[in-house]
Amino acid sequence: MEYTLTQKGFRHQPNVRLRNSSMEVSDGNQLFEDTSGCGSETSHLMKQHSGPQAAGFPDHSMLSDPMSNLAMAYGSSLASRGREMMDKNLDRFIPISKLKYYFAVDTVYVGKKLGLLVFPYMHENWEVSYQQDTPVAPRFDINAPDLYIPAMGFITYVLVAGLALGTQNRLICDSFEKLRFSPELLGGQASSALVWLIMEVLAVLLSLYLVTVNTDLTTIDLFAFAGYKYVGMIVGVVAGLIFGRLAYYISLLWCCAAIFVFMTRTLRLKLLSEAAAEGRLVIGTRNQLRMYLTMCIAVAQPVFMYWLTYHLIR
Repeated sequence: MEYTLTQKGFRHQPNVRLRNSSMEVSDGNQLFEDTSGCGSETSHLMKQHSGPQAAGFPDHSMLSDPMSNLAMAYGSSLASRGREMMDKNLDRFIPISKLKYYFAVDTVYVGKKLGLLVFPYMHENWEVSYQQDTPVAPRFDINAPDLYIPAMGFITYVLVAGLALGTQNRLICDSFEKLRFSPELLGGQASSALVWLIMEVLAVLLSLYLVTVNTDLTTIDLFAFAGYKYVGMIVGVVAGLIFGRLAYYISLLWCCAAIFVFMTRTLRLKLLSEAAAEGRLVIGTRNQLRMYLTMCIAVAQPVFMYWLTYHLIR
């Protein structure tokens, strides 16, 4: 670097030649040194030492497989034991194995059984088929009782009743603000039908106990036979909703006569099985009581059918 003298004796620093000006300018804009290379290595080392080992815990991969296998084995054994205990305790109150028999149906059986419930007059053989002292499944014998049609009939009846109640009150308002129909009526209709069904079965069981009838009828059989009347109830209500009140009475009258014939011919073989086994009907007090009981059960079906449907058609 060279210095020159001015007129007043002071020396001024000359213009300094800038070398690699472009590099110096770029370096001036960069405030910090680029340490990306060493930073990545440092972060990599920190990641290695920030695992479970740094906190004093053992490697997770060493315990994952044995612990998970042990937990899965214990959980499966516990679930199997719980399932066995539940099946044993549940079978005491609800015979699951017997209920499977009553739901062993197919489409052909359902169609034929519905036709038998509506047109039972031409049917001749009403005896239930047996195989090695065990009744065959309903799908193989149209005379066998089932729970599929009564259960579906009950649900369908509740839905049809809700439709009828909603149709009745569609244009009826209280002060043009609040409809009389509410979902509570639908629940009340279902609970009422269920209570009447249970009371009917209990009354039949009490009557069988008082008359001392030796029969193979079970409680599930009684629920099945009592639930067949919902088919006629649905037919009557639907006919009334579509064609009017007169159609309701005509169709309900037909279905009441059909269910009376069906119940009479079916229960006659069940309640009079002792006399039928001997090949003759002994005229006596006990036999007359059985005949009266059969007729009372058959007559009760039309009464319940009308009682549970007359208010749905207006």
